[in-house]
Amino acid sequence: MRDPRYDILFEPVQIGPLTAKNRFYQVPHCNGGGYRDPSAAAAMRGIKAEGGWGVIFTEQCEMHHTSEITPFIELRLWEDKDIPQLRRMSERMKEHGALAGIQLAYSGINGPNLYTKEVPLAPTALPIRTFTNDPVQARALSKSDIRDLRRWFVTAAKRSRAAGFDLICLYGAHGFGIFQHFLSRATNQRSDEYGGSLENRARFSQEVIADIREAVGDSMAITLRVSLDESIGALGFSNAELRDYIEMNRNLPDLWDLAQGTWEDCSGPSRFKEEAAQEQLVRGIRELTDRPVVGVGRFTSPDIMVRMVKSGTLDFIGCARPSIADPFLPKKVEEGRIEDIRECIGCNICITGDMTMSISRCTQNPTFMEEWRKGWHPERMNPKGDSSNVLVVGSGPAGLEAAWALCRRGYDVAIAEAREVIGGRVTRERALPGLSAWGRVVDYRAYQLGQRPNVEIYRQSELDAAAILEFGFQNICIATGSTWRRDGVARQHVVPMPIAPGAQVFTPDDLMEGRLPKGRVVIFDDDHYYMGGVLAELLAKSGAQVTLVTPAPFVSDWTRNTLEQGAIHARLVEAGVEIVLNRGVTAICSDHVVTNCVYTGRTRSMEMDSVVVVAARLGNDQLYQDLVGREADWADAGIRSVRLIGDANAPGPIAWATYAGHRYARELDAPDTGDAPPFRREITELAADWRG
Repeated sequence: MRDPRYDILFEPVQIGPLTAKNRFYQVPHCNGGGYRDPSAAAAMRGIKAEGGWGVIFTEQCEMHHTSEITPFIELRLWEDKDIPQLRRMSERMKEHGALAGIQLAYSGINGPNLYTKEVPLAPTALPIRTFTNDPVQARALSKSDIRDLRRWFVTAAKRSRAAGFDLICLYGAHGFGIFQHFLSRATNQRSDEYGGSLENRARFSQEVIADIREAVGDSMAITLRVSLDESIGALGFSNAELRDYIEMNRNLPDLWDLAQGTWEDCSGPSRFKEEAAQEQLVRGIRELTDRPVVGVGRFTSPDIMVRMVKSGTLDFIGCARPSIADPFLPKKVEEGRIEDIRECIGCNICITGDMTMSISRCTQNPTFMEEWRKGWHPERMNPKGDSSNVLVVGSGPAGLEAAWALCRRGYDVAIAEAREVIGGRVTRERALPGLSAWGRVVDYRAYQLGQRPNVEIYRQSELDAAAILEFGFQNICIATGSTWRRDGVARQHVVPMPIAPGAQVFTPDDLMEGRLPKGRVVIFDDDHYYMGGVLAELLAKSGAQVTLVTPAPFVSDWTRNTLEQGAIHARLVEAGVEIVLNRGVTAICSDHVVTNCVYTGRTRSMEMDSVVVVAARLGNDQLYQDLVGREADWADAGIRSVRLIGDANAPGPIAWATYAGHRYARELDAPDTGDAPPFRREITELAADWRG
């Protein structure tokens, strides 16, 4: 039963002419599917509805062809034939009593229009602001263009109503929405009635909302997502100016949706942003309006949610990433199952789906975006197959997820862990600077496995092939992880680099085991994800003189996809780390390394006492190879299958490991699907007049 402390979270709340059944509000979030994978995106939102969310929104939906953000894949509502796929989504959203919302976006200064080839339109003629610095400029909206834009919003609103949506969110935050562009003096330098004073800069939002109200009447509610603080200097739309704007237009929308000014600030990872990080920016705004307020902050704790409501800070608890990690978060609170919440770890791997134009993943929830493609449900497993038991060797993220999913299918599961502590790489990495929240990957699964009578965990149990053959398990899952290479093989070096005898060379594994080099340390980062930057921070804090050398043009280059690259660079500079970009390491000598320019090949020496090589990893697959070598003995030992999964099979991010574990568990004892794709996909319809 629900703890009475959380009753306030389940109170119904009015949004204009509508009523939300509770205060759990899934704010718009991307998923990598968009117009390309509409059924996958619809099923994902439908799972949120089943999980108890009171309000569920789409991701941003491009509402007119004159503003689109190709190559990024979002929803589109350019013409009537876009309505059916969006109706499929709204229907899934509303199946369990949630309100269905659509976020209408006109990207203005952020829309390069690489697909439509239309000239971008913005309040002021300025270069397009994109992640890739596209060499395109926007034309300033004329008065006639503004009238057209107002009409386009009305048309999009009518199409949204036809598609079955209850709410419209007008996007004006994160720098992506035309409403923010009009409100900010950085992007609005007009001298007419739409520029200059705040009253003038507010005019466009006032007109559009009035237009939409007249068009849809009381059949829909209108929300406005606005920036809490652009944090870009004197010209930016500041928190103080936002408060003036809301007080001046206190009842303009039916709900105020408040989000930090840049996406990086709003959705910063747990390494840099705590839960409820935006609270101070939001506090007091509720007093300026008669309308409800929703805000975000990677909320995972029901106690913090209650505090946000009782303090008068928020009316709705806005969640994107927490709703991905656990779509059933509201239902688990309602049913008194707080300990069963699969808490977001704030790694931002979900965002990389949008940034890389691919189907999103979640480290904690491997079923995210596989609800339709593979039929995976986050809370229900497929029935057990015709075998009975599984031995999982290794208790890292792949092994733990495999065990958790297998035991729910009904298999008897034994986990053999060579160390005293379970968790594998996550247990070691959670102790690194800023990564403590990542430990939730282990904590959640360890707790859940501890509640199951059909799971046994054996610690300090390093096994060999002979022992496994004696045990009598029918299925063997090898999840023995990986080891960081010491020889430099990665991207710059496809064979081991020259390393002098006696050179002090360390790997991330050494540092995570507590062996920290001193003095002058060169970190050679050819991995390009978080590890090189985290270790540089660790060593700088320990007193070492650190130089980070990377062949990439950015520190921790791939973290641009997790919205943390800029924060990593700034933190390392503050820690005193010297950063050397666009240079590789060609040789490690006893007292220096030889670096080379990635463009010219020119070399120079860099003195050091030791080197930390952050390169590729080797899968720990020897046990698997030994078992394969004795395949002739499997039948006599009762073994039906042996599989290698996770980092032991192919090292990758933690989300890849939990996915591998979950997939293994889902597919055990399943029939062979042959060469067909192991998931469903949608194909673009061919036009009838393709020849003409």
